[in-house]
Amino acid sequence: MSNPDADVSTQVRPGSGAMFDAIAPRYDLLNRLMSLGLDSRWRRRAVDALQAPAGANILDVAAGTLDVSLEVVARVHNAAVTALDPSPQMLAYGERKAGEQGVDTQISTIVGDACALEFADNTFDGAVVSFGIRNIPDRPLALREMVRVCKPGSRIVVLELTEPRTGLLAPLARMHVHHLVPRLGALLSGQREYRYLQRSIAAFPPPAEFVEMMAEAGLQQTRCERLSLGAVHLFVGVVPN
Repeated sequence: MSNPDADVSTQVRPGSGAMFDAIAPRYDLLNRLMSLGLDSRWRRRAVDALQAPAGANILDVAAGTLDVSLEVVARVHNAAVTALDPSPQMLAYGERKAGEQGVDTQISTIVGDACALEFADNTFDGAVVSFGIRNIPDRPLALREMVRVCKPGSRIVVLELTEPRTGLLAPLARMHVHHLVPRLGALLSGQREYRYLQRSIAAFPPPAEFVEMMAEAGLQQTRCERLSLGAVHLFVGVVPN
């Protein structure tokens, strides 16, 4: 008898735009439930870390259903956002939300590859990636691309799920990440691909290693902030002058 998980994986690459097309209808609900409602707070922290001025032009990489893009236009006066993602279905759901909130003129969407950004050098006043960098096959290249298209002095912010490694409550947090999150995701979404989440979090480099990766990509003043018992980290770097 064939393995159903193996059959799915041969059709859709885990972490690809096609995989996220399949789970787009329930993606927002899954985020709320699996983060215990904390994902909105994490996104606000990420947007504030951009320190974007009024009228800023921001790049949202792996924008998904535009939750971060919507947060940018809500928190940065007169901001414009270019939202890039490999999944057209995810972007389509985000466009509906932007239209419902009356901010669709401030957000433009593009189906694209984070490792080959089709923008000129020094285009944006900052870039943000929220829960998407771990799905990018070549993270160092994606970081270099963001550095290239962002203006000197601007910030690149990465918000990502990480495996809790230290602290008294780390075992509890790891159980949530490794067992509850992927099982809940697979149950609610009806997609076996969601089990990929557990593997992708485990494969993501430790925070200190990712900070070094950001520095090697050319970013300065790199740092990270531990959130929610280490289940999430906020990474920040400044584009050099």
